[in-house]
Amino acid sequence: MFFLFFLVLNLFAQDKGKLMPFKKIIIDIEKQHQVSFNYTEDNIADLKLVPPKKSLSLDQKLHYLAKNTNLSFENIGNKFINIYKKEIELQLICGYIFSKTDKKPIENANISLANNNQITTDSNGYFEFNGEDKSTVLISHIGFLAKRIVLTNSDSKNCIQILLDPEITELAEIKANAILASGISKNNDGSFEIKPKKFGILPGLIEPDALQTMQQIPGVNSIDESVSSINVRGGTHDQNLFLWNGIRMYQTGHFFGLISVFNPNLAHTISIYKNGSSAFFGESVSSVVAISSTPETAEKNAFSAGINMINADVYAKYNLSKKSSIEISARKSITDFVETPTYKEYFNKVFQNTTITDFSQNQNIDYRSDKKFGFYDATLKFAQKIGSKDQIILDLITIKDNLEVFQSAMVYDINRSENNILRQQNYGGNLSWKRNWNRFNTTKVNVYNSAYELLANQRTTIGNQIVIQENTVNNNGINLESNHIITSRFSFNDGYQFNEVGISNLEKVTNPDFYRNVKDVLRTHALILEGKYNDTLARIYFKAGTRINYIEKFKKFIVEPRMQFGYSINKNLNLELLGELKSQNSQQIIDLQKDYFGIEKRRWIISNNTTIPIQKSKQVSLNLFYKKNDWLLDIENFYKKVSGITTSSQGFQNQLEFIRTTGDYEIWGAEMLVQKKMNHFLTWLSYTYNHNNYHFSNYEYPTFPNNFQLMHTVSWAGIYEKNNFKIALGTKWSSGRPKTSPDFSQIDLSNPQLVYNKPNNTNLHIFSQVNISSTYKWETANGIQYKLGISILNILNRKNEISEYYRISSLTNSIEEVETFALQRTPNVSFRVSL
Repeated sequence: MFFLFFLVLNLFAQDKGKLMPFKKIIIDIEKQHQVSFNYTEDNIADLKLVPPKKSLSLDQKLHYLAKNTNLSFENIGNKFINIYKKEIELQLICGYIFSKTDKKPIENANISLANNNQITTDSNGYFEFNGEDKSTVLISHIGFLAKRIVLTNSDSKNCIQILLDPEITELAEIKANAILASGISKNNDGSFEIKPKKFGILPGLIEPDALQTMQQIPGVNSIDESVSSINVRGGTHDQNLFLWNGIRMYQTGHFFGLISVFNPNLAHTISIYKNGSSAFFGESVSSVVAISSTPETAEKNAFSAGINMINADVYAKYNLSKKSSIEISARKSITDFVETPTYKEYFNKVFQNTTITDFSQNQNIDYRSDKKFGFYDATLKFAQKIGSKDQIILDLITIKDNLEVFQSAMVYDINRSENNILRQQNYGGNLSWKRNWNRFNTTKVNVYNSAYELLANQRTTIGNQIVIQENTVNNNGINLESNHIITSRFSFNDGYQFNEVGISNLEKVTNPDFYRNVKDVLRTHALILEGKYNDTLARIYFKAGTRINYIEKFKKFIVEPRMQFGYSINKNLNLELLGELKSQNSQQIIDLQKDYFGIEKRRWIISNNTTIPIQKSKQVSLNLFYKKNDWLLDIENFYKKVSGITTSSQGFQNQLEFIRTTGDYEIWGAEMLVQKKMNHFLTWLSYTYNHNNYHFSNYEYPTFPNNFQLMHTVSWAGIYEKNNFKIALGTKWSSGRPKTSPDFSQIDLSNPQLVYNKPNNTNLHIFSQVNISSTYKWETANGIQYKLGISILNILNRKNEISEYYRISSLTNSIEEVETFALQRTPNVSFRVSL
């Protein structure tokens, strides 16, 4: 009996643990509890499990079945039981994504879920979603390697931390990381890009001055050694478009052109286009210089202050929160307090052969002069992120130069005096809103205003005369730009721009009385379409667009196509083709060479579509770029034609000074740069050839050389950079600019009247200058950085003539040759502290 009991018990246990088909189990339950199950065969097919004990209640059996299967049971009145497949219970999964290198959170990282949905991280790198207990996701972000990971976290209070490795992309060798100096590079679209915060050193420069630096680029010159007279491929300064954070700047130089108005310690990116500029740039028939002070990535708090022998400046940036920041800068001349050797050289250069110095030359008895000169500029930037998709940026800038000169002399017991005031200023503001709708579509809207004023007030004792001249510009508008990424290779931009410019010119004279005030307003609309194709595998870059301008006043449409094409023949050699058509409605002219005391004699005017035509340009260039083994060779050939120019915009000081006619100039040439880098040493040699002619069909000499033609220009530099020490030595040589000589065979010396030969029949002497500069930077244990810089312009003290004209001397009644010279030996020292 004992052995029989354990045998039966063992057999029962074996029967109890035996797997049975699920369908048989529910049939047994139906018979035992008088219920009916409703189900689909697919839900229970091939399902087996150990049956529940018969002694259990109906609810207990249903709970047992639900626990051991993926089924759920709905009991309706203990009569009908519906069987469903159990829904997957979703868990809250969360995490933080950081950069592996600096452990900073990654904002807007994409997390691709198994159901093809996507979520993004916030500014703290945080994300969350409801998923299965085990979820496989793909994490990606531009600049980082994509990572596929299985997330099993179900506790939102213990979120997983994920580190992404930075993506190290091997750049094509065809593009140089450094051209001319560190911090200067060339982009796929043919433009030059300057990063001032990464700028190395160039001969004669100790600060990354945007307008001084761009003159080192082949094809860019300043005919009178001024940043207010930059000539790009034969064009005049006013034909260049200068933008500061989207604001057009009508004043570009302090000290009447010897210093850039753009604070060199503020800019983050400077883009320079000689040709092939984007269709979003209008109002220019020459180059485009776009300066941005907005950083590409968030930066920490910073403060710096510096001083040199001309001005002192301060810069500060403070993050108000994780999403907002404020940035200010201010710069002021120190000439109010001290006259340094640099200031004296600048003053002599600027005021030579002007009414300021003419007074002193004509008055040689008891002459006295009191002068007061100063300038300043200041900027403000406020940036605010709203959520993860929107950003608002406010930019403000103010620039001012002020000159006061009081001169007096006793002439034949009569006191003669003049009180001269010259003021030049430019204010600007830009409010922009940018929204990233998603990673494929972005919209940017900005509203801007730029106000410029040039005022001269002259008072003379003899004649009791007051002469007032004023030129004002008020420019405002709105830009709308959208960017659409269609594929990884193709993107498309479209936009609309409205621009209104009002320019007035006032002239007021007493004794005799004269008054003239002319104001013109022009409104233009522009529709922009632009597409870009970039295939790195096929080594093709192609960007094409068009700008359709409509001028309200003239009811005139102007279509401006632009094109940039690049093809990598191999990993070392690149071919580039650029072309553009552009137009411009405003320009600078000179009525009289003595206007505004002969210092800043150009005034802005608006086209009237008749005597002052709309200027139009067309340009094409072909470039070959070769780089291998730290050698670089860049050769570019170009052709450019600008029509609609006036003689008054070209600064003639010969027989064409008082002739008003229109025409064009045509220039073709070549630019070459050879560069070699050897460890810490960089050297380069550039050569530019320009053949530039005017065409004035209504003039007796219809074709002659352009005033801004420099037929040959050669530059060389040797730069050494190691650790915190930098030094650069360089020279610039150019053939003299054209000039017009008098025809002495037709001049009566007893009663001289100027008679000229053919315009620009000869040239000035060769221009040659050697410059040197050096900087040294060191840092203390508490993180404070110091930087000392020294530069010398024209270290050989060569007397370079930059202009020459002729006039009748009232003192000697003879023909007088008037020469203007470049800066002589000019030292400068700077010191800067950064926190």
